[in-house]
Amino acid sequence: MSEEKLVHVKDRDFESQVLQSDRPVLVDFWAGWCGPCMAIGPIIEELASEYDGKIKFAKVNVDENPVTPGKFGIRAIPTLILFKDGKIVDQITGAAGKATFKAMLDRVC
Repeated sequence: MSEEKLVHVKDRDFESQVLQSDRPVLVDFWAGWCGPCMAIGPIIEELASEYDGKIKFAKVNVDENPVTPGKFGIRAIPTLILFKDGKIVDQITGAAGKATFKAMLDRVC
């Protein structure tokens, strides 16, 4: 997987990587101890390949980067938030299937 398809974003670069992105960004808020987070990981990687060039995919480890999840009211993981032009356009909390994520992404493509 190329680094451009799935970027690991930290608190310090969230604004430049996500909010100022010139394309929509799907942000996966996750943690290494979270079973459902690990379960959807391969789905997110597949989608990153399928939507390469159209949508940017980012992962934020909530344990290592506590500021950003706090700003967006993340209370459960996994939470995936879709940003477009720096604004939240959709959000899914909890594990979901590939079709659910694709439907969300297709609304902004």
